[in-house]
Amino acid sequence: MSMKNILDFDADAPRVAIVGRPNVGKSTLFNRLVGKRLALVDDQPGVTRDRREGRASLFDLDFVAVDTAGFEDGSDESLSGRMRAQTEAAVARATVAMLVYDARAGITPLDEHFAGWLRRRGVPLVLVANKAEGLQAEAGLNEGHALGFGEPVGLSAEHGLGLADLYQALAPHLEPEAAVEAEPDGAGDDAPAEDMEAPEPPPGPLKIAIVGRPNAGKSTLINRLLGEQRLVTGPEAGITRDSITIDWDYDGQPVRLVDTAGLRKRARVTEKLEKLSAADTKLAVDFAEVVVLLLDATQGLESQDLRIADMVLSEGRALIIVLNKWDVAVDQSRLFNGVRKALDDGLSQIKGVPLLTCSGATGKGLETLMQVAFETRTRWSRRVPTSALNRWFEAAIARNPPPAPGGLRIKLRYATQVASRPPTFVVFGNRTDALPASYARFLTNSLAADLDFGGLPIRLSFRGGRNPFNKG
Repeated sequence: MSMKNILDFDADAPRVAIVGRPNVGKSTLFNRLVGKRLALVDDQPGVTRDRREGRASLFDLDFVAVDTAGFEDGSDESLSGRMRAQTEAAVARATVAMLVYDARAGITPLDEHFAGWLRRRGVPLVLVANKAEGLQAEAGLNEGHALGFGEPVGLSAEHGLGLADLYQALAPHLEPEAAVEAEPDGAGDDAPAEDMEAPEPPPGPLKIAIVGRPNAGKSTLINRLLGEQRLVTGPEAGITRDSITIDWDYDGQPVRLVDTAGLRKRARVTEKLEKLSAADTKLAVDFAEVVVLLLDATQGLESQDLRIADMVLSEGRALIIVLNKWDVAVDQSRLFNGVRKALDDGLSQIKGVPLLTCSGATGKGLETLMQVAFETRTRWSRRVPTSALNRWFEAAIARNPPPAPGGLRIKLRYATQVASRPPTFVVFGNRTDALPASYARFLTNSLAADLDFGGLPIRLSFRGGRNPFNKG
């Protein structure tokens, strides 16, 4: 990079400093944001020594990303001390800092030390749990609450997962004028925000990604919604190779539609181009609020459809499953009931995912699809007032008390919703590590049925001992 490129940043551009202990993936995240492999990445800790800057973007956010050295103790004269000085300079100029930790390793003493150091500097901060892909990272993701910086943003910088959630966390700091809303008259400071009415659906367009196997009719359906031949279609499978985003107005409401490449079984994907297309589709899912999984009604439900559905739900996105080509389906009642049962069996962790029928060729069923999409986004984004949540919680454990493994009682005290989009809850109590998975499923299913979260991915975790939300 020439000196001109290094210095040619807009002086007024917002700056995002990426900070954290060594080897948590800061440089990988930096490369992801700038869209180039500018920073060296290796499993060996301490590769980054100087802070590196680059023009970065995250959807419609533009800023300067600053990669920093891993924070380590050491005298000011030592190499680690000089590296720390570079990090301090980056934080001093930052609009917002991202504190990155390794979700697979959980919170370490050095993470806690670095968190305290940042808190004293008073810089706005977003907590990022990197390497959060897979079940092994779930415990470490929940540990982030203890740092006192709010809900961690779980992502995988290496695989490009979780970027939509990072966007939601950074946007208020990088575009404050768009994030500030006038407070309605009579909104008293005395009323706890958590007990006020659930908020309206989030502003901005409804973001819908259309996914499915090749030749399920995704592009045809979008063309019918738009009322024009916007996308190339045909009988050949795999015409769409990259994700196409289209802004659209539905009945006065903004919508952002994303057409994606068909997803085949991984074993059948051998060409590099198709691998890139599959990665692009997964990125579109990560950016979406609602994902429509389109099935070909003439072929029914296949194992690949269940894999796609599981991937969408694992990303925490609201899912709607649609049987397309319904106008040419045979024995419709039997087909619908069979697919419904197969979904309930194959997606046993989430009951009641919406199942609709439509025809992209004729347009039948598309009005219902859009209505359900808006309604699903509203439920996916909703927060339950704490008082209402704990009334449900007390009734649920009274109806089915926690078991007593080995004769020792498990006491669950209360529940709180720590995030929405997807709905995320934490239950506090004693000996929660001994709680069987079956009881966790009971609470999750009861929460979905009683509080109108049916068919949505609900994240429920348990914590024992000290309450990290208690700042006293």
